[in-house]
Amino acid sequence: MRGAKSAKWVAGAIVVALAATACGGGKDGGSGAKGEADPNGIFSIEVGEPEKALHPADTMESNGSIVLSGLFAQLVDYTPDGKLTMVNAESVDTKDSKLWTVKLKKGWTFHDGTPVTAQSYVKAWNWAANIANNQGNASWFSDIKGYEALHPEAEGAKATATEMTGLKVVDDSTFTIELNNSLPYFAYKLGYEVFSPLPESFYKDPKAAGEKPVGNGPYKFQSWDHKKEIKIVRYDGYKGDDKAKNGGVTFKNYTTLETAYEDLKSGNVDVLRQIAPKDLSVYRDDLGDRAVDQPYSSIQTIAVAFYADKWKKPKKIDPKVIQGLSMAIDRDTITKTVLQGTREPATGWVAKGVLGYQENAAGDVTKYNPAKAKDLIEKGGGVPGNAISIQFNSDGGHKEWVEAVCGSITQATGVKCVGDAKPDFQADLQARKSKQVKSLYRSGWVLDYPVNSNFLRDLFKTGASGNQGDFSDKTLDAKIAEADAAKSLDESVKKYQAIEKDLVNYMPSIPLWYYKVNAGYSEKVSGVKYAQDGDPILQDVQVSK
Repeated sequence: MRGAKSAKWVAGAIVVALAATACGGGKDGGSGAKGEADPNGIFSIEVGEPEKALHPADTMESNGSIVLSGLFAQLVDYTPDGKLTMVNAESVDTKDSKLWTVKLKKGWTFHDGTPVTAQSYVKAWNWAANIANNQGNASWFSDIKGYEALHPEAEGAKATATEMTGLKVVDDSTFTIELNNSLPYFAYKLGYEVFSPLPESFYKDPKAAGEKPVGNGPYKFQSWDHKKEIKIVRYDGYKGDDKAKNGGVTFKNYTTLETAYEDLKSGNVDVLRQIAPKDLSVYRDDLGDRAVDQPYSSIQTIAVAFYADKWKKPKKIDPKVIQGLSMAIDRDTITKTVLQGTREPATGWVAKGVLGYQENAAGDVTKYNPAKAKDLIEKGGGVPGNAISIQFNSDGGHKEWVEAVCGSITQATGVKCVGDAKPDFQADLQARKSKQVKSLYRSGWVLDYPVNSNFLRDLFKTGASGNQGDFSDKTLDAKIAEADAAKSLDESVKKYQAIEKDLVNYMPSIPLWYYKVNAGYSEKVSGVKYAQDGDPILQDVQVSK
């Protein structure tokens, strides 16, 4: 078990982050620290300022989710090969994929010493789903019967209930979940942080709880000095198998990856999640066996802001235009040069390492072909104004590759392309959520659970929490519903594979490349491993005396 993560937008260009879960073992840990390990040693890690308060149901980016991963343990987790494992749950069973029974392991407590019970989960999920509480990941509860009464679709509508009818507490350690329809992969979703339990103290002051969260995970919260650092320390009452091998973690805030790397070399920070583009050519030589280079389940794309006037006036954009822009991008050259071979050109929308990944799902659309690119754009009616922009966050190491992508598009098609830089990841996300994106935006997504539906349904279904570009198509929604209603996990995965291949006819985004973890750590620590979601596994890090 590696601590499931939360659904995550990837902050960094060149490595890790965000998102979303699974766990899995890392590699390339190296020998690291020399000498005897200090079980109470504290190590530091590079992050940015979380976008919001630390609420499990309102965090959808990497800087907040990595903190929450230490503070909260989930019902389930996954092995690198996609096998479901139990964490706080003793079992998660179903006979029809519609009614699920969860039995909890006994003896677990929150960091305030109160017991983790079935009610701790049910009450937390009802609170998170209630539209009055404005939780960004509320839609993850939409599968549960009665969700619509807590979270009505009509604009301005208020909840007409306080509890989802599909949630029932049987006893202190047992609860049931009734879904609207069968969903064969539902148990996998329970590894996502939105499904965390909450203690009774949370409801007395949720705002304060977001500043000083009380969880059930291997670490407990200590302090948050905004835009400087967050500290968590080992919780000795933790009942999980993945107890911390260190005394705690300090999350140090950095506004540039370059500064973080210099601090790593000088011993002022211990673990990085990513290396800036300019340092990719030298970091292996600088760090030796402390340099990390490994794949993980995440993908970089360019998403379309379909709500922008550019794409809907005077008429809705033809997918051929987006296909053409995609074929104007020379992924092979950019990943080999600008990204120093640290990325692999994507051939579809689903990241590697998850159930249902398939080669070349996008067909020719991700293959560089300037002549075909120009022809498709012309057949689709052209790019309005013959100009586009790609929004990105300046603190994530994206500037170099965005400029390269723009240069490739302009050279191949004559379409003017420029980068639209936001100062940091918070500003980037806020521009997306307030529908301020002018044209296109950089989008990175890391798995929340290792099934292909996470990269399709959770990004492209109408109204999904990850669908920030307002893509919507009723035909595709119907196909998603059909895949969700499949009788088995295998059948559902196959139907989603068909959906992925069909995305070429919709082009909700442009696949660019699959991420790799390119990172490193200091001589002070050892046992540094990176999970399937690209984040370092906090509990495994050992600190030298």
